[in-house]
Amino acid sequence: MKIAILGAAGRMGRMLTALAEEKGSGLEVCAKVDIAEGFDKTWDGSGAEGVVDFSFHAAVPENIGKAAAKGIPYVLGTTGLSAGEQAAVDEAARSIPVVQSGNYSLGVNLLLALVEKAARTLGAGYDIEVVEMHHRRKKDAPSGTALMLAKAAAEGAGVDFEANAIYGRRGEPGERPAGEIAIHALRGGSVVGDHTVIFAGETERVELVHRAQDRRAFAAGALKAVQWAAGRKPGAYAMRDVLGF
Repeated sequence: MKIAILGAAGRMGRMLTALAEEKGSGLEVCAKVDIAEGFDKTWDGSGAEGVVDFSFHAAVPENIGKAAAKGIPYVLGTTGLSAGEQAAVDEAARSIPVVQSGNYSLGVNLLLALVEKAARTLGAGYDIEVVEMHHRRKKDAPSGTALMLAKAAAEGAGVDFEANAIYGRRGEPGERPAGEIAIHALRGGSVVGDHTVIFAGETERVELVHRAQDRRAFAAGALKAVQWAAGRKPGAYAMRDVLGF
């Protein structure tokens, strides 16, 4: 399967390329696109049977539009999309299969299911906080994974995410209201990605934790997703669809 990798010069892009070019992967990288020197500067939508995009959010609408015009499956790992950029992704999913996730690792997607179940089981007596930490070079905050986890918790708890989510605290916010879900972003060093979901009750605290040790976990999942998407019907898919849970 021939694939184009967008954002190929980044940490994830380089890892994706290395894994895809390993013997026996079943993949051939036909385009390595990035603004950095030594990479393809643009991609016209030709030559690929699948696209893996870990580029920059502002570039997503144009690139996914090219894929939609060519009928090419698209795996999107870029986070921090604006409402308009997300609308372009949703529109493309009407004509091609689009797998979109803030995290492609098996462990994180298992954690999503556990968080939803924990929130549903523990109920309203437990306050939910999400804490994430990444390396100093990460540009968006909170992480896409933290948002996914918070939304999974909201789904399990039966609360509206947009109405109850807050991002950090400062000043005098007052007592914590029932149903609030707080998301906190930490940055520093070379941390690949740590996520903790805290369920704090009156007499006990439950913490669900995932720590990424190597970006290979993310890259391998994204490459699995692009192979899975080949031949699928148009639509919006998540990594949980790829993994079957």
